[in-house]
Amino acid sequence: MIRVNTGNPVDMIGRYSLLSGQSGWDDKSVVSASHRFGAKKMYGSDLPRKEIRVRELMIFFFVGLSAVNVAAQTPLQKVSISMSSTGMPSIQLYIAREKNFFREEGFEPQLIRMSANAAIAAGVAGELDALGSVGSAVRAIMRGVPLRVVAVDLRRPIFWLVSRTEFRTAKELKGKILGIATINGSQHSAARKMLAIHGVDSDKELTFVQVGDEAAQLQALVSNSIQVAGLTPPYVFLARDKFKMNVLESSIDKFPSIQQGIGVQVKSVQDQPDWLKGLLRVKAKAARFFHENEKETAEILARVWKSDLATATEWYRRCKPAFTLTGIPTDEEVKDFLGEEAQVLKLTESVSPSRIFDFSLQRAVNRELGIKG
Repeated sequence: MIRVNTGNPVDMIGRYSLLSGQSGWDDKSVVSASHRFGAKKMYGSDLPRKEIRVRELMIFFFVGLSAVNVAAQTPLQKVSISMSSTGMPSIQLYIAREKNFFREEGFEPQLIRMSANAAIAAGVAGELDALGSVGSAVRAIMRGVPLRVVAVDLRRPIFWLVSRTEFRTAKELKGKILGIATINGSQHSAARKMLAIHGVDSDKELTFVQVGDEAAQLQALVSNSIQVAGLTPPYVFLARDKFKMNVLESSIDKFPSIQQGIGVQVKSVQDQPDWLKGLLRVKAKAARFFHENEKETAEILARVWKSDLATATEWYRRCKPAFTLTGIPTDEEVKDFLGEEAQVLKLTESVSPSRIFDFSLQRAVNRELGIKG
């Protein structure tokens, strides 16, 4: 059964302007600039060598200062990226923002929280530069929407099935309400599969209702508007630790899933490869940082989640295996995921991975950065 709670699907969580980085200039740029201003000619004058040296240094200083000012005034290109959750799936966007990886590539990020369906519509209309929730984008592409997935963060789902305290088993949830963000989205699909593991057909034996993002779903669980939901960190441990709810199942080791990454219009892949490579470099740097820096990543999570460091570290370690090293899932993972999605969508013909994914630019970026996996 379906019950839809409509509302504003888009919630701007901020246009994040990064702190100014250091705009530097190297010796080569100074020497080249000084030649253009004629500093070299001074050696042929009758001025004392000491005075010549002082004048050279003054020219170097003012040319260098000018270079710094020009660099500082170079406008960053705004890039809008959707995310359907502020939880663990979006961690690499937070890392990229905090570690100035966006700025390094000339971008000012606008991270916009919106439902996956709203993001797909905005992406197709050209009102959004990139989609972060690529699981739902894959399903849309399989139905003919002109988008491409060019990078994948998560190769496994990181949802946990959470129920109110009075429901200790999945079978007790029959006849109750399942909260979701998007109908047939990644979260809905994961919750459906986790319930099926326990012999519960959620499409027939539960009512599902769209109640917004995971923060809204946790509030709905607390108020008893819904009785079960599939949650990611931090919402799963808030439900468990603060509200004493039950964690009935994990999805991370049960079935494949492709969610979170970068999805763009087909024409962006074809017409703007340099721009897209810049964005993929941002994500690749963030992914490498995530895998190689446990302590700093956990500290970022703790700040974003307003949790203690031990809890952030625990859930970082639990979720880390679900993330790709290179932004590219294996052929087998793609095949398994597309096969399951085709069944859900009741497609009569299989869809070629090449119609959905294009990892050519991601592979090029990985070679540039020396990323192997």
